[in-house]
Amino acid sequence: MKKISLLLLLITSFISAQDKDQKVILITLDGLRWQELFTGADEKLVANKEYVANPEGLKRMFWKETPEERRTALFPFVWNFVAESGQIHGNRNVGSKVNLTNTMWFSYPGYNEILTGAADDVNIKSNDKIYNANITILELLNNTADFKDKVAAFGSWDVFPFIINDERSGIPVNAGFRNAEGDLTEKEEFLNQLQTEIPSPWGSVRLDAFTHHYAKEYIQKEHPKVVYISYGETDDFAHDGHYEAYLKSAHTTDSFIKDLWEYVQADPFYKDNTTFIITTDHGRGTTPLKTWRSHGRDIKGADEVWLIAFGANVNTLGEVKHDEQLYSNQIAPTILNILNTKIDTKTMKGADLKITNP
Repeated sequence: MKKISLLLLLITSFISAQDKDQKVILITLDGLRWQELFTGADEKLVANKEYVANPEGLKRMFWKETPEERRTALFPFVWNFVAESGQIHGNRNVGSKVNLTNTMWFSYPGYNEILTGAADDVNIKSNDKIYNANITILELLNNTADFKDKVAAFGSWDVFPFIINDERSGIPVNAGFRNAEGDLTEKEEFLNQLQTEIPSPWGSVRLDAFTHHYAKEYIQKEHPKVVYISYGETDDFAHDGHYEAYLKSAHTTDSFIKDLWEYVQADPFYKDNTTFIITTDHGRGTTPLKTWRSHGRDIKGADEVWLIAFGANVNTLGEVKHDEQLYSNQIAPTILNILNTKIDTKTMKGADLKITNP
């Protein structure tokens, strides 16, 4: 199987990228399986009363005769827009593979790999709130003149300030149950109030609607050049065994991504010079009664992930349907190259850094 350079796949022309003031929005959906992304609702789970309170209602929403119809019902923006204008990798049924290189197969190691370009199985072996000794590309960018104070991160999980190491990096990280700070807009004040009044089902993860609207309001107000947004509900609903909520959350996140895309295309600061890259931190199991709720190194398939890209300088490949092998550690150096930085990426292991037109 040929290892494909992610950079070659993503960049239409490096020369044209140099002529524009590029921006990147990186998005992750925590623990979303490639199976739902590419085949829609799982027939072994969608009517399983152990995981679904209203199977008939859920099937009316998301069950269709073919996998192609099911995935479009679940992710209409991805399959009606991105599939026509960008590229989608990770459908292992047709040979396209995207994998983690870390061997932990859970969240902190997965996010570290995505954001730093290298796995760290020695130092990152838990989801504990330990400040990351590794430097993310967000921090690298924030330390340059071109991107200083133009980088921001938003996440539903309250560990992100530690993963991004906000104390050292100086990057604003609105995650967990943190409120917006500084000179607030009326909407941010309302979100701060609402966040205290609507309880989350979880102690460490807020509802994704707060993450989305905090991020969008900040983007409109501050116009950062690089934004990282991590939606978290899919993983937590899966851990809870709530397949109905897992699907509905995935569907809502598709609409969030559409909302962000339509906004940036209407804003002259972002229009036609913004690249979206979307992925997940880990996969999860496939056995209905045993492993689909879980992930980790003992769960087969939990290292299987996926990748979506669209926007400025992205080749129109649609759904990739040939043998390929991509890795999560290729994302960070690819982003730095899209942004045409002079940052040294040699420490980002496993990445193909060729800057060549496909």
